[in-house]
Amino acid sequence: MVKIRLARYGAKKKPFYRVVAADSRSPRDGKFIDILGTYDPTKNPAAIKLDKDKVKTWLDRGAQPSETAGHVLKRGLAE
Repeated sequence: MVKIRLARYGAKKKPFYRVVAADSRSPRDGKFIDILGTYDPTKNPAAIKLDKDKVKTWLDRGAQPSETAGHVLKRGLAE
């Protein structure tokens, strides 16, 4: 099953995330299938950059967003 979730990057206390499509069995920061965008919560307001076409394609294919990724997608697609 494919999940849309966040992969953490950045230094300690300075998180930066990639929104990725990954196999549900792979680790959080491990192998992924496709990069869908980025999320930077350290900015004010939080910076969200998404490739809306890729996100729509993966959702149409049946990918399930994680709870947190779902909130990020909702905010990012509303812009």
